[in-house]
Amino acid sequence: MAARGASRLAWCLRRVGASGEWLLLEAGTEVSVGRGLDLTYQLVSKTCPLMISRKHCVFQQNAEGQWTVKDNKSLNGVWLNKQRLDPLKAYPIAEGDRIQLGVPLENREAAEYEYEVIKDEWEKIKPFLAQRNDLGKTKSPRTKRKYSVEESEISGSEGPSDSRCKRDRVSCDSELAGKSRERVEQAKQVTQKTDLKLPAPEPSEEHRDPVHSEKALPATHRDQKGSSLAQSWTGLEMLRKTLVDIMRLKVKLQEKQQEVQSVKQRRRKCAQKEILAMEQELQELQDRLCLEQEQNQQHMEELQKVFCKEQQKLEGVKWQHGEENLEEQLAQVLQEHRALMEELSRSKKDFEEIIQAKNKELEETKEEKEKVRAQKEEVLNQMNDVLENELQCTICSEHFIEAVTLNCAHSFCSYCINEWTKRKVECPICRQEIQSKTRSLVLDNCIDRMVEKLDAEMKDRRLALIRERKEKWSVLANLATANDNAVVASIYSILSMSSCDNEDS
Repeated sequence: MAARGASRLAWCLRRVGASGEWLLLEAGTEVSVGRGLDLTYQLVSKTCPLMISRKHCVFQQNAEGQWTVKDNKSLNGVWLNKQRLDPLKAYPIAEGDRIQLGVPLENREAAEYEYEVIKDEWEKIKPFLAQRNDLGKTKSPRTKRKYSVEESEISGSEGPSDSRCKRDRVSCDSELAGKSRERVEQAKQVTQKTDLKLPAPEPSEEHRDPVHSEKALPATHRDQKGSSLAQSWTGLEMLRKTLVDIMRLKVKLQEKQQEVQSVKQRRRKCAQKEILAMEQELQELQDRLCLEQEQNQQHMEELQKVFCKEQQKLEGVKWQHGEENLEEQLAQVLQEHRALMEELSRSKKDFEEIIQAKNKELEETKEEKEKVRAQKEEVLNQMNDVLENELQCTICSEHFIEAVTLNCAHSFCSYCINEWTKRKVECPICRQEIQSKTRSLVLDNCIDRMVEKLDAEMKDRRLALIRERKEKWSVLANLATANDNAVVASIYSILSMSSCDNEDS
């Protein structure tokens, strides 16, 4: 019988990219998947809780024994081999098919819950199976009937088929193995006691011995205690993981802010020094150009005066030495004048090129300042995205104010969850009963630090919301104290009246 159980083939949904949380398709059963409670497997998304519907889809076998998948009017749909399925219509699935629950989030290529249909031996897939959500449900009582001698011998030889219960307990123990040593030892003790009382598993549940099932009842109660202990421990582990993620995010944000500030300071100091140096050089060049222009202007005026004097002299000499000598001297003076003008134009071009180079350097420094400003805006946008996607209350759609974490690891504003519990004592996201509320100072400090970097409008809006909620709390507290004072006054009046009656008597 052990050889038969080891070589038994089973259908399973292997989660793509994960070494656990596989979904078993047990023969003869209806496997329901969603984020609700009364389902075979509960899937709660960490990134987007509303991605999976309460009852997302159902897997069951048709008349020919082939497995089918049916979309139960889910919000984000069920996808079979990249094709979306019509609601409430059964589609056959085969080995190797890809099943996608929901759609990928932004900046992600694949969905969070994507599975591949496989068929393999039970012993190979057993360590990777996810814990079933319907382990703690009580089974309906079955009517007992008397067995004949032949039926009792047959049932004793084959043994009762409790493979489903035992398999679920083994998967539960495998998930608890990495949590905590003390919790694992307690769970192992419970499972060892139950396994001692339970017989060997078989693939069917039709031939079950009623005597053995009656003996296994206390073991199921212990198994329920172990499952409740496991659920409470998983909730604590999820809370610890969220706190660790928040601390890591806070450290990364602080490091990024320090890097941006250091880069900004270095760039600012270097840019200011370079700009001052270049402005000084430009001012010096402009002063030199003005001086040289003044000097050239004076030189030109002197040359003009000399030219006029020479021309007058040449006119006087012309009468003395003739017209030929005067023309030669005039041509020589004109040639000297042209050479001087060319030299002045060359010097002017050189100064213009120097000024253009300095202007280009100033433009480059301005571009670097714009890049630093763009980097700062990018960091602020990333911080705003983190605030909007990760640190918002799902009830009021605002950033957490006095954040409170429930026993199901979901966080809300203290005011919002108190108002919510006046109507329903359950989590708004997963619909789990609220048993405890824990104040999360880490979330409050993280949000306050991040809000300081935002614009003034966001800060004013947050302060106004905090002031409004404090006023509502104070009004409620005053009403409560007034009611208490009225009750005390009425009790005092009753006692005084009773004392007066006693004195009269």
